[in-house]
Amino acid sequence: MEMATCGKPVASPRQQQQSTPMHYAFHNLASVAADAAASVHASSQGAQLSDAKAKTVLKEAVDAVINSFAKHTHGCGRVNVVEALQEFWQMKLERGSDLTNGALVVYESQPATAPPYVCYVSLPGGSCFGSFQVVNTKAEARRSAAKIALMNSVFNEHPSRKITDEFIEKAILDALNSFQGSSSDADNPSTGIGAFKFMLEANRGRSMLEFQELMTVFQLLHWNGSLKAMRERNCSRQEVLAHYSHRALDDDMRSQMALDWIAREQESPDIIASELEVAERDLEAARLAGRELRFYKEKRDILVLALSQINPSDETIA
Repeated sequence: MEMATCGKPVASPRQQQQSTPMHYAFHNLASVAADAAASVHASSQGAQLSDAKAKTVLKEAVDAVINSFAKHTHGCGRVNVVEALQEFWQMKLERGSDLTNGALVVYESQPATAPPYVCYVSLPGGSCFGSFQVVNTKAEARRSAAKIALMNSVFNEHPSRKITDEFIEKAILDALNSFQGSSSDADNPSTGIGAFKFMLEANRGRSMLEFQELMTVFQLLHWNGSLKAMRERNCSRQEVLAHYSHRALDDDMRSQMALDWIAREQESPDIIASELEVAERDLEAARLAGRELRFYKEKRDILVLALSQINPSDETIA
């Protein structure tokens, strides 16, 4: 039974069984993450950076995490990654994680009548991953998406993925060195480095995956031209950061961005189609590289929404 059809997100059947005892036992998430990290490090020794080798290393890394994950469960055999991913997040919710919308993991199959098939999975916090392998069935695509999402979920529990005072200090120092800034830049929220420091400090104690979810909002605001418009209205950088740090990426924000692109289309015909082509290309490249996809997918979906408003009878989703 497929979990998504016609491109519409469908909840995992596991959400209907949240009272069911977990099939897997997660004793210590940090130890799972540490063991997985060691396995991945061993599997990637001597790896080159060519595309073909990178894909091989990515698959080996994912397999290493899944195997490590299996060792830390009661069922040491083959892991049902779709089931395990849902139970992983259900367990986090039960242990007190702040998941505003619950522990639901959502799968979305990209419409296709023939292989290769593509599937995306959105985690409870909003992070998105996709099938990173070329597969011939929808079930394989779903499993591929679940694998890369489970790997990132496990790694996110490693202590090195938490934003601490030491992490912030190192990140700011690296930024100052990269952009040849001064220590005064870091203390000035009107500068780029100062804004970066403000964001990190506001998210102290959170994981890098949670931080990435927040940064996606600002990436989209920058791409959409909203940040530039706010600067022209004399909004300070700190005011913008303070406001959008607590603003969820929701349908209202997507609709407003779509309206912005519709307005641009009236001034520059075909700009949406051109931007959509770039967005789809970027999304595919990021998906095959196993990267977090929300920024790329949100861009694509916003442009599709805008195009559907202009040409409501056209088929706009590739």
